[in-house]
Amino acid sequence: MTVIDPTKLNPTKLKANDPCWCGSGRKFKRCHRVATDRVQPGAVTPRRPVPDHIEHPHYAATGGGSDRSAEAVQRPEVIERMRRTGSAAAEILREVGALVAPGVTTDALDEACHEACLARGGYPSPLNYNGFPKSICTSVNEVICHGIPDSRALQDGDIVNLDVTLFREGVHGDTNATFLVGTVDPESRRLVRVTRECLERGIAAVRPGRPVSDIGRAIQDHAEGQRLAVVRAFIGHGVNTEFHTDLAILHYYEPRASTVMEPGMTFTIEPMIASGAWQHRLWDDGWTAVTADGRRSAQFEHTIAVTDDGAEVLTLHPDGRWSGFDGADR
Repeated sequence: MTVIDPTKLNPTKLKANDPCWCGSGRKFKRCHRVATDRVQPGAVTPRRPVPDHIEHPHYAATGGGSDRSAEAVQRPEVIERMRRTGSAAAEILREVGALVAPGVTTDALDEACHEACLARGGYPSPLNYNGFPKSICTSVNEVICHGIPDSRALQDGDIVNLDVTLFREGVHGDTNATFLVGTVDPESRRLVRVTRECLERGIAAVRPGRPVSDIGRAIQDHAEGQRLAVVRAFIGHGVNTEFHTDLAILHYYEPRASTVMEPGMTFTIEPMIASGAWQHRLWDDGWTAVTADGRRSAQFEHTIAVTDDGAEVLTLHPDGRWSGFDGADR
């Protein structure tokens, strides 16, 4: 085996598919690139204000959390409010996603999301939820979820998940999608595509009278069939007048996840799929979760309501198309 002397080579000049400088025989993107390309935290600007005339969730002033004991099954009028709020959240996600480009900071995306929420008469649900300092979660490359927007500029070849939740009419609409930044390598594109497919499989598994474990089985089967891993630590959740409730939606199969789905239940399905190991670690900020091995992760999310014969997506854009990468929106 020939080992290249790293002192005579600048690894930053290597392309993703070049042989790694260390002589492992692997491509640079699958070897030492993960050590040199990891996302680093930037400067975080102060929390953006929300005018008093906009309805605030109960935690907005205190930095608290949700009443997780809230009922899982919602009345039709609550679901109707969630349908309107979810549709508006989908518009915001599409609007902010259109700004994704090399050189744009995640803080600029936060500002755009914040203003888009206010323009629709709503409050950005993440803002001061358990002290979260921003109005959107921006999770880049190996960041699994809960990335805090900051001064880091997106780079050509990045992938970024935008997680938007809107509070309006007393309810939350929670949705997210992963977007490509400039020219992205084929394996990352495949990761994002399969992650979106995992969400589709999870939604298709929703049936009244069936356990929620069916959702996790469908997602895990598809992800692992594509040689990808399901992140275990972060799961879907009940959502309604509260941002999060105790209703747990695992994205992997667990037979003890035996809660039976009923018409009127509302919850998120939001698989996080990793190209390497499923384990995670947490940054010192207490929020940003990254893959333990530095490999990339992607995520898609919808809020759904269980119907008499399946699921209704409550966070669908008014034009019916999904946001995020799929070659094009659809």
